[in-house]
Amino acid sequence: MHLHEYQAKALLHLYGVTVPEAEVIDSAAQVVDATQRLGGKSWVVKAQIHAGGRGKAGAVKHVASVNEAQAMAQQLIGRSLLTAQTGPAGNPVQRLLIERPLIIQRELYVSLLVDRERQRVLIMASSHGGMDIEAVASQTPEKIFNVFIDPVVGLQAYQCRQLAYALSLAEQIKSFSAILQGLYRLFIDKDLRLLEINPLVLTPTGLLAADAKIDCDDNGLYRHADLVALRDRSQEDSKEAAADEHGLNYVSLDGDIACMVNGAGLAMATMDIIKLYGGAPANFLDVGGGTTAAKVAEAFKIIVADAKVKAILVNIFGGIVRCDLIAQGIIDAVKQVSVRVPVVVRLEGTNALAGRELLAHSGVAIIAATDLADAAQKAVQARGGR
Repeated sequence: MHLHEYQAKALLHLYGVTVPEAEVIDSAAQVVDATQRLGGKSWVVKAQIHAGGRGKAGAVKHVASVNEAQAMAQQLIGRSLLTAQTGPAGNPVQRLLIERPLIIQRELYVSLLVDRERQRVLIMASSHGGMDIEAVASQTPEKIFNVFIDPVVGLQAYQCRQLAYALSLAEQIKSFSAILQGLYRLFIDKDLRLLEINPLVLTPTGLLAADAKIDCDDNGLYRHADLVALRDRSQEDSKEAAADEHGLNYVSLDGDIACMVNGAGLAMATMDIIKLYGGAPANFLDVGGGTTAAKVAEAFKIIVADAKVKAILVNIFGGIVRCDLIAQGIIDAVKQVSVRVPVVVRLEGTNALAGRELLAHSGVAIIAATDLADAAQKAVQARGGR
């Protein structure tokens, strides 16, 4: 789950990390009051979406007057913003963050993430912060410094000093160390997947986070009602959001053959074999090992909401779940949802024979497959492939 920049900065502030003075608005009519509260004669206006590349898309600007800020608000709020990191439809802009401008002496980069191979929280830092940190990582990786944190003892003072010296912050060791400790506490306390400050800037008054990005671990959200309350569904794919509400793992893709599978590994294999036989998957959809007929029905509703889908391949392995129950769920779902594209079904495992019998005598136009290769070929043919 992603947070907006203004939400991330609010969390940083709670953990002792300095952030710019700011106001959040959701209409152009609020610009005058917001700028008056901030004071000054110029401001930085930032569109709030769950994607990077806003600056290059013209949605982060230094404005020199209230009129200019209002014009930007009218231009952005209520419209979709397309950046290098959004989909082709862009992301809707519903809020703007207005901040006091900063006198920036240096731009740095700091992030915390989980290194799964080492099973450690990793701090990455670079003296080359700003919008093009990806270029630094690919072209000059030696300019990025890594520190791995032992989960037993946590972030140590000597590690903070190591990074401070690596970033030429000898005069700011104390404040920089306090920032790193605050970031680490936030990362652990809130079960985060990513915490990125780009850039962390040095100003005449000290270090502060000029921008911030936070990704929360969905698996830990049950412990953080405060984070769940910050979720912005408007920034998510509508089908993915609906799937999440029903405990389904769904990711939209660019093809036209929808997949419904129980098990992530089986889903990956299903997508691969569709490609092998000349098709392209329209989604990754894992209904889970212990799926139910009700879940299958919800999965069909999500699939048929995708206008580009020309065929559906259902690949179920009955281990925990019985194939006859899933077969009945498929029959009910096809009738309930009024599926108008070909449906290919492959059942294997517990009560697979009984499940196939149900499908064969259901009166519903379902194409039965004997194995996964047969299912993939029939799905490609059904949607008009070779």
